[in-house]
Amino acid sequence: MKTSLTAAVLAAPIAVVLSACSQHKPATEALRPVRAVEIRYGNATEKDRYAGTVRARHEVDQAFRVGGKVKQRLVEVGQRVQEGDVIAVLDDNDYRLAEETARQQLIAAQARAKQAVSDRERLQALKTDGSVSASDDEHAESGELQAQATAEAQTRQLELARNRLKYTVLHASQSGVVTAVKFEVGQVVAEGQPVVSIANENEPEIVVDVPEDDLASFKTASYRASLASAPGDVFEVTLRELAGQAAQQTRTYRARLKPVTERDLPLGATATLLVEHTLGGHSLATIPASAITQNNGQPAVWVVHRTNSGPVGSVELKPVAVHAYRNDQVLISGPAAGELVVTAGVQKMAPGLHVALADITPDKAAGGESPTLAATTPAGPVAGTNNTTAHEAAP
Repeated sequence: MKTSLTAAVLAAPIAVVLSACSQHKPATEALRPVRAVEIRYGNATEKDRYAGTVRARHEVDQAFRVGGKVKQRLVEVGQRVQEGDVIAVLDDNDYRLAEETARQQLIAAQARAKQAVSDRERLQALKTDGSVSASDDEHAESGELQAQATAEAQTRQLELARNRLKYTVLHASQSGVVTAVKFEVGQVVAEGQPVVSIANENEPEIVVDVPEDDLASFKTASYRASLASAPGDVFEVTLRELAGQAAQQTRTYRARLKPVTERDLPLGATATLLVEHTLGGHSLATIPASAITQNNGQPAVWVVHRTNSGPVGSVELKPVAVHAYRNDQVLISGPAAGELVVTAGVQKMAPGLHVALADITPDKAAGGESPTLAATTPAGPVAGTNNTTAHEAAP
């Protein structure tokens, strides 16, 4: 009797405890909150930045057509000259003597030619009575022709001497501004040696050097430019000339661009050329660089599949193609438009993991805007990127 009562007393608290435990459900695992970006595709553009200088389209090196000692220099750097203005003068004493010598030689040759004509005429008069042989007549005729040819040659020699005398005065071949002076008074210059450079400032151009790996995209791009003295004044330019052969030392291609609308540009000024072109030829999406992970050494992203269109979903690892890097963003292709890509905490994801969508950020290509690439150099080589120092913001 006592044993049964004791057992009943002990069983009552145990039943209460068991009843309480059966009413308490086990706690469910907390969902990991993630941030995601929605994929939107658009035409991606790349912007490159090149440093260049303003130069004249027509810049001519002036040189004497004869050599000699410089007697006068009449121009300075920066001076504006008109076509035909005297630039410099050589000492012409030797050329005057050469002209006088040629003149005297011409007089002598003309006298011999006149004498030869008179001799031939006298022989012709004697030939009628047979006192002059045919051989003597031929010699006279030959002497007359030689004397006349010598006189003609001396005439040309005198013209050459006069021309060389004129060449001792150097005239400007075009109107413009003097950009370089490479001689001084008293200096002996050689024939054809450049002494002065004159640039036509009415047709300024921007000159840049294009790397070989940028050449194809550069040809089809659009161009804008600005000067270092006025960085806020951006104007459109058009490609006028692109070298067909790379420079031997730099292995770059010289490009010359002119303003679309006529404007004055100071020669020698530093210019910045902004080049924008479509990247790849197909639509790309922009995502934060933090969303990129790897799968077997290849770039990949975690894609969130929603559950019943709510803020809960599971993640799946999908490969992507990386086309280019920005400072903190990546241009990719692969995921379908509208899919959600995890942008933070990708190292803690696992296939099938259930997550809570805490924040969804639309891709920058949404709303019809095109993702724009300001070309930068990534930490490692990426297919489709351009790692030249000519690109904007290249580290």
